[in-house]
Order: sequence, then C-alpha cells, then structure tokens
Amino acid sequence: MTTIDHLKWRYATKKFDASKTLSEEKVTIVKQAFNLTATSFGLQTISLVVVLDKDKREDLVQHSYHQKQVVDASHLLVICVQDDILDADVDGLFDSVADLRKTPEDILEPYRKDLKTMMQNMSRTERQEWSVKQAYIALGNLMTVCAIERIDACPMEGFIPEEYDVVLNLKERNLRSVLVLPIGYRDEDDMFATFKKVRKTIDDAVITL
Repeated sequence: MTTIDHLKWRYATKKFDASKTLSEEKVTIVKQAFNLTATSFGLQTISLVVVLDKDKREDLVQHSYHQKQVVDASHLLVICVQDDILDADVDGLFDSVADLRKTPEDILEPYRKDLKTMMQNMSRTERQEWSVKQAYIALGNLMTVCAIERIDACPMEGFIPEEYDVVLNLKERNLRSVLVLPIGYRDEDDMFATFKKVRKTIDDAVITL
C-alpha cells in the first residue's frame, strides 16, 4: 500500500475489538514515533501516558462522555503538556545538544539565553498554550504512523481533562492532559469503517501560487 492508501484506510474508530491487543513491537513503534515528533526548538514539553490499567480506564469512561473506545481499545494514549516551562527545561535541551553533538558552549549560549528570554516573556497561560500546539503536532504524527502500521486509532478531544488528571495522578508529575488517542484494532461490525471519506477536492483544499 502507498502512503495515501494507508491514509485512506484510517478513520476515527468508534468501536474497537476488545479481544485484540497490539504487539509490544507495535507499541514500541508508537512510543518511538511520539518521541521523534518535531517540536518547536526541539524543546519537548509534552509527554505520552500509556494507560494499560483496565480499572483506571473504566473510571475514565465516565469522564469521556461514556465513549467506550477508552476501555475497549488495546491501549489508551493520553498526550499531556507540562504544567509550565522553566529555565531548567531549556538548560536540559542545550545540555543534551552539547553532550550529543559536542557543540561548544560559546556557540550554544546565545541560543540558550534567547529561548529562556522568549519563555520568560510569555505568561504561564501562554507557555501552556505553546505546549498544547506541540501536543497537536504529536497527535497528527501518531495518527499517520498508526495508519502506516495498520493500527486503528480514534483522536479525542471529548473528555474532561481535569478528571483525567485526577484519575491518572498527573499533577504529581506536573502534567496536564490535553488529548486522548485510543489505539488498537477496529471491530468488524463498526459501521464507520465502511463510510466513504468526505473531503474537499484537492483544488479546493490546496492553493498553488
């Protein structure tokens, strides 16, 4: 299958086969894809929480407007953002650059300083919003990778983040839930799997100047 064939194959899965589980190899690919997601400046202020615990997932159904994908999918992915971005996060990035690329500090220091200044000039709310944008980049990347790997997925904004944060004890990790992505294998009788995609034509969607 071509990349486009894979993207045509995917859809927002409404009903998962609860008897099917993703292999560890597939899950590892998803984790690696998340970690390789492009983020602005390479500053990874997002985290991926993989929820396997069925009891926790049962608890989360009521906070997901009773969408059963949360519990029936093989794995539940929750994309989170840091509660705030600190100077230590910027230092961690540039320290890693120095270590891995052997880049001299005199070259890194201006960039380190500029990024700290940029973050300090934002309000805490603005820094969180900045991180949320990175979370959506990660979601798009994960959905494409899942399609290529023939993993069904259902991107969800329809949940109550504050309740997720409590059930998953995210505040203890200084994280806030932003997006939910149940992944696994579609149920054979999910009628949405056979629906034709409704999209604009390429000419309507793409402007060439």
